[in-house]
Amino acid sequence: MSLLSSAPATVDVPAPADTLALRYAQVRARSRALAAPLSPEDAMVQSMPDASPSKWHLAHTTWFFEQFVLGAQSGYVPVDAQWSFLFNSYYQSVGPMHARPQRGLLSRPTFAQVLDYRERIDARMAQAFALDRFDETQRQTIELGLQHEQQHQELLLTDIKHAFACNPLRPAYRSDLVHRPGHAQALQWTTFDEAVIEIGAPPWPQDATFAYDNESPRHRVFTRAYALAQRPVSNREYRGFIDDGGYRTASLWLSEAWARIQSDGWARPLYWSEDCEQQFTLAGLRDIDPHAPVCHLSYYEADAFARWAGARLPTEAEWERAAGTTQPSAHDNFIERDALHPQAAHTGDGLRQLFGDVWEWTSSAYTAYPGYRAWPGTLGEYNGKFMCGPWVLRGGSCASPSDHVRASYRNFFSPPDRWQFSGVRLAKDLP
Repeated sequence: MSLLSSAPATVDVPAPADTLALRYAQVRARSRALAAPLSPEDAMVQSMPDASPSKWHLAHTTWFFEQFVLGAQSGYVPVDAQWSFLFNSYYQSVGPMHARPQRGLLSRPTFAQVLDYRERIDARMAQAFALDRFDETQRQTIELGLQHEQQHQELLLTDIKHAFACNPLRPAYRSDLVHRPGHAQALQWTTFDEAVIEIGAPPWPQDATFAYDNESPRHRVFTRAYALAQRPVSNREYRGFIDDGGYRTASLWLSEAWARIQSDGWARPLYWSEDCEQQFTLAGLRDIDPHAPVCHLSYYEADAFARWAGARLPTEAEWERAAGTTQPSAHDNFIERDALHPQAAHTGDGLRQLFGDVWEWTSSAYTAYPGYRAWPGTLGEYNGKFMCGPWVLRGGSCASPSDHVRASYRNFFSPPDRWQFSGVRLAKDLP
């Protein structure tokens, strides 16, 4: 079975087979390294319905390659045909799947069996690469699978962080994570005149550069004159909102948000201690760095803070215009920096921390761009069917791989979600 079976014959190959094989090995090795600090008990925990066990992330990303790449070859025999039901996520066209909220009940297959599953599929993929068995369409599917696995690498970290935070012992995922002190200089603004601009990405695979279907087509939009904060909101600034009674002032909150605050008792960002002096991190409890970007905010909290600050959230078009042709790099605070937590920026001019550190909430609902076309076949289930209810975030986080994010990348989560590394950058209108 091929995800891109209707792709035109003239499509450019994403990468030569040898380059793609190397990239495959590197991405798969990182997932295994991220799981290395976990015990079998850790890897099975599911702390809420929206999260998944680490073991399931490792198995699901492996199932993707078995189902959609190896399974497309004639005569392929799966490692275990029953596992398709367990590790399918939401591909209805493939068949039924195990209920998402019950993934933490899957004590079998064991963690060791899942790791063995990964090794066996990787060996089969390596053999197929060596024999040059993948055609153009299959190489495109492999590239998608690698992008998909990079998404799950971040989810593995955010999900295990939530699970460990639920443990009264507050265990550290790793105690050796890097912390780089910095200083958040006074908030400054970068201004933009009104203009007609282009946002989005050319459709892949017609264009050789990978982008998800929800990023295309590239199209024109009008932005009024606006200003964008040169950095994300800091912990100290958000503490000011708390101390000023932000969580007790109904006029700052959307109606749905105020109801959530009352029902769930929100009074501070997720993972902050009651006295707002410490926060839980993947390195365990740490003192809150006042200069680092605030994170683990819901859309509700980001919107309320912006209103309190006399500003607003940027639209995704404003954010992308500000990012322009800037390319993220491993020098930004992505997963490669081995901090796995937002870090304070060094002082300097111009926009900073657009990439890495925290995903930045925008005021844009997650919906289709004008002229949007979902990918054909099963691949069409990847993004389009979720365009109802979530809001768009931009820029990547400290848990994102640097080569996975780009200026046109559209992440999306529901307004109450706060277990992701999500923060806020302010915008305001200009006369």
